[in-house]
Amino acid sequence: MSGGPVAGPAAGAPDPTEPKDPDRSLTELLSSLSTDVSDLVSTQLELAKVEVKEEVTKAAKGAGMLSGGAVAGLVAIVFLSHAAAWGLAAIIPDPLAFLVVGLVWAAIAAVLALQGKGKLQATDPVPHATVAELERDRDLAQEQMSRG
Repeated sequence: MSGGPVAGPAAGAPDPTEPKDPDRSLTELLSSLSTDVSDLVSTQLELAKVEVKEEVTKAAKGAGMLSGGAVAGLVAIVFLSHAAAWGLAAIIPDPLAFLVVGLVWAAIAAVLALQGKGKLQATDPVPHATVAELERDRDLAQEQMSRG
């Protein structure tokens, strides 16, 4: 075992126990703090924009699925309803055949609409990570101001 020197700050690295700029006045330090907080808030706002964009994208996909379900239901009703109703009309009276087919397509459309609604309700536009970060930053700034 060598009895070498105890490891300290790396050569050329600033000593963390010494002030970075001891000649700055309190006014300059507060101005610097204000600038730093402003930069931090700007960064947090950018993070919030990214989070909100992700949630809006999820909502758009849900809305697209809901719209697609509605269009598919409409097309299916138009084309298949007539064929199915006329096929049933060979077994039961015409009005009853058309009623049965209409009820089947109404049930399908309702299922698609409920699934799309569920997707839309599952989105959360609140940027939770950004809110938590801003709260931590606020607490840190308040702590720093109370020390100064």
